[in-house]
Amino acid sequence: MCFKDRSTSPSVLRCVASTWKEGLLNRKRPFVGRCCHSCTPQSWERLFNTSIPSLGLRNVIYINETHTRQRGWLARRLSYVLFVMERDVNKDMFTRNVVDNVLNNNVDTAASQPGQDHKAVSKVKQKARAFLQEMVANISPAFIRLTGWVLLRLFNGFFWSIQIHKGQLEMVKKAATEQNVPMVFLPVHKSHIDYLLITLILFCHNIKAPHIAAGNNLSIPILSTLIRKLGGFFIRRKMEETGDGKKDILYRSLLQAYTEELLRQQQFLEVYLEGTRSRSGKPSTARAGMLSLVVDTLCTGSIPDVLVVPVGISYDRIIEGNYNSEQLGKPKKNESLWGIACGVFRMLRKNYGCVRVDFNQPFSLKEYLDSQRSRHIPPPVSLEHTLMPTIISIYSSGTTTFFSSNIWSLCFSSTLLQGVVLSKLVEDFFNMKEEILSRDFDLGFSGNSEDVVMRALHLLGNCVNVTSSANRNGEFTVAPSQTVQALFELNFYSNGLFHVFISDAIIGMLSREVDLVFSLPLSQERLIRKAAMLSHFLINEVAVPCQTIYQVFHDAVTRLIQYGVLYVAEEDQEELSPSPTEEPWPKKFPEPLSWRSDEEDEDSDFGEEQRDRYLKVSVSAEHQEFFVFLQRLVSPVLEAYSGAAIFVHSLSQPMAESDYTQRLFRYLLTRTERGVAAYGESATHYLVKNTVRTFKELGVLKERRENRVTTLELSSTFLPQANRNKLLQYILGYTLL
Repeated sequence: MCFKDRSTSPSVLRCVASTWKEGLLNRKRPFVGRCCHSCTPQSWERLFNTSIPSLGLRNVIYINETHTRQRGWLARRLSYVLFVMERDVNKDMFTRNVVDNVLNNNVDTAASQPGQDHKAVSKVKQKARAFLQEMVANISPAFIRLTGWVLLRLFNGFFWSIQIHKGQLEMVKKAATEQNVPMVFLPVHKSHIDYLLITLILFCHNIKAPHIAAGNNLSIPILSTLIRKLGGFFIRRKMEETGDGKKDILYRSLLQAYTEELLRQQQFLEVYLEGTRSRSGKPSTARAGMLSLVVDTLCTGSIPDVLVVPVGISYDRIIEGNYNSEQLGKPKKNESLWGIACGVFRMLRKNYGCVRVDFNQPFSLKEYLDSQRSRHIPPPVSLEHTLMPTIISIYSSGTTTFFSSNIWSLCFSSTLLQGVVLSKLVEDFFNMKEEILSRDFDLGFSGNSEDVVMRALHLLGNCVNVTSSANRNGEFTVAPSQTVQALFELNFYSNGLFHVFISDAIIGMLSREVDLVFSLPLSQERLIRKAAMLSHFLINEVAVPCQTIYQVFHDAVTRLIQYGVLYVAEEDQEELSPSPTEEPWPKKFPEPLSWRSDEEDEDSDFGEEQRDRYLKVSVSAEHQEFFVFLQRLVSPVLEAYSGAAIFVHSLSQPMAESDYTQRLFRYLLTRTERGVAAYGESATHYLVKNTVRTFKELGVLKERRENRVTTLELSSTFLPQANRNKLLQYILGYTLL
């Protein structure tokens, strides 16, 4: 499914070639956050009107007397207190007798079955009550009000602004008041501040606080009490397992019953699908977890419907600073009250720039599920079934609301590793932000490019070196620091733009390499098919939208033609023979790569004339610079996967997965430290884990679980060294054509 949630984080300073496209001056900022019109057409129309986009942005933490019902000198002095006291939050909004209702409706029903032992039933009820007492939230309206005042004052100290779009909140508020159904917020997870931000924003707009699904790693003395009063309820990180690794049926049933009771009482939920904070800057793979309980409740008919609200959160700089210690392979530190207190103290001494929070248009979960059922979507084909025939048949001789810090970090990861003069950086930044706006993504910052660039330099100054040069008229030169830590941190923020350019990057990289090697016009069909295969291979790196793969890459080709970096070949477009390293082009695509729907085959927009056209690559300097930028987005990922393919030769006997992952990480990091790797960020720990996951899904590695330990070994297919070589050649084939 796709959402038009396209806000750019305030730290989006990652430049690209300044001349790949003319600047789009005075561009109107797009309104982002509409739900998908093809998946949920009724929701698309229901809560939207044409006046909503004009409502504009608002800084949530800026409060004055105009935000209260009072006026005058005293009101100006007490504006924060008056604002908080006037918010609509009371105990009647929240749950009553949840524990008793869950026990009475579920445990008592199970206990009433014939033949149940009274003592055993009593013991189960006692255990169930203990589980619920550890789990449930205990929302306090007075504490929410107090916390609202504290957060407004604190956030003013270390954020410049927290921006929201008033039109987006208008849609949420309208849904909360007019639709008589519960609401589920689905935020991305980047920082521990996420929980507080959403509760604060909803509180400021008189929308009741949601019940927040929090990991039990945060259930520590004092802190757990505060979290419960703000709406947090604690769940196990692995909700179905007991201490001995067995399924805990009672815990799962109680969590299901608790979720059902909250929804039946029309409470709002806040669920983090990723399960943990993203360590890469990209959205992590979603987990069914809590959302599956919501779907189950809806499917059983216990509630008529649920409104889902995806939430995007973008930071100039996260309060955790960076996740470099974890990206360098160190274990995650357990949360503690002392650690949190020290973190708050450090926050008060720094400024973290701006924050942008985007609330997507609420959509009906029932409508979405019905829409998916009506499409008769076939079950997903495994990665092994999709790509293994291609990999094994290779001849052995074959060769992402953004912020300024995101854009700025992206600039350094392309052609600017040796440094760039400040004026060129500003120019590139301007062109990058205009390009982002032209793609209907929004920006989380405003102001002239010079000021924004300087702000980003201030926020991420520890990652760059600024020098002055007399040979360049006294201009400053800005270059990224070459330390592993700096590269990892810049990569974290530049990854915020990965999804914006990834389809163009795949098409651009493949077309340029093929053109350089063979100097022949490119078949658009072959180009898109190869891009589709690469996107399948990088399934753990690339998010799959609800559009067909063909549509996504066809749009990318069209954009690159509009920019002039690709153009339609003028010579006679006869069928060209396939390249020596490429398999013959089949008339009928294999089932796993059938990306077109029946409707698209009949659509004139994808007629034979367009499908069979041949393309050439522009040789102009500015377009070649743009190609380098696109290639720079994908190359670190491919370098990590090629390194993993080399390392797989060392797996001669079964090895614990944790040991294998750590050794692979040390191998890739050593390549970076010795300068063997071209891209230092290819050794980040999240990429290492993704390569292991992909190789398991591909059938290269086979896992076994014994005595709660997961071991890895080579599958029978890849025991022959020749097939392991073919795997490496397949990956290198995307960059060494």
